[in-house]
Amino acid sequence: MILTERHGNVLVIRLDRPDARNAVNGAVATGLEAAIDTLEADDALVCGVLAANGPIFCAGADLKLVAAGRGAEMATERGGFAGLVRRRRTKPLVAAIHSDALAGGVEIALACERLVAAAGARLGLPEVKRSLVALGGGLVELPRLVGEKLALELALTGEPIPVERLERAGLVCRVVPAAEVEREALALATRIAANGPLAVRASYRIIRETRDADTDDAWALSMSLGLPVFGSKDAHEGATAFVEKRPPVWQGR
Repeated sequence: MILTERHGNVLVIRLDRPDARNAVNGAVATGLEAAIDTLEADDALVCGVLAANGPIFCAGADLKLVAAGRGAEMATERGGFAGLVRRRRTKPLVAAIHSDALAGGVEIALACERLVAAAGARLGLPEVKRSLVALGGGLVELPRLVGEKLALELALTGEPIPVERLERAGLVCRVVPAAEVEREALALATRIAANGPLAVRASYRIIRETRDADTDDAWALSMSLGLPVFGSKDAHEGATAFVEKRPPVWQGR
């Protein structure tokens, strides 16, 4: 139910349960966790794209499992819901949202660092309509990303919001025609992955790991992660390539 394919130093991870609107079950969760393991373990991979097959990006939790009292199957110990939303990563993900993402589908998208979405698609947290609570990160992440008022509208009405409005709120980074979503997401990931992998990883970790830190702790972590990159062979190569007016050849060390 999870497919992967490599495009240079980008790993495309694809939800592939279209007959169930890519709803998350145990196989999706363990498969997605395994795909993230592949991305994290391979030094040749710098960035990932999360895409989906079928008419819906992701409808969230498989409610048949919820109704049967088997909701725990949709989470993993390391990643939480869908094997992703609480996963500690060192490499960024770009979400390619080609159609609606609802409930846990939004929370999967929120776990990604950049969101590229199709014009006319909608994002929503309809859990309250089933007397459920969005516990996959939506209620925690959305207020930080779009502000408390818009987050409350999404969470309390259960009504989906067009991605065009969420682009204006800063959640979605690009809105493009549906046929171009995956190509645009891959292009964005490729631009990220063209940069020095050590610098990308350090920059990613500094931003992600300092958002709840006080200023002094944030500076300390920034220096501890960033200074070693300046002494790397890749940093020397980057400066040399600039002087020589040629593309750099990264070694990841």
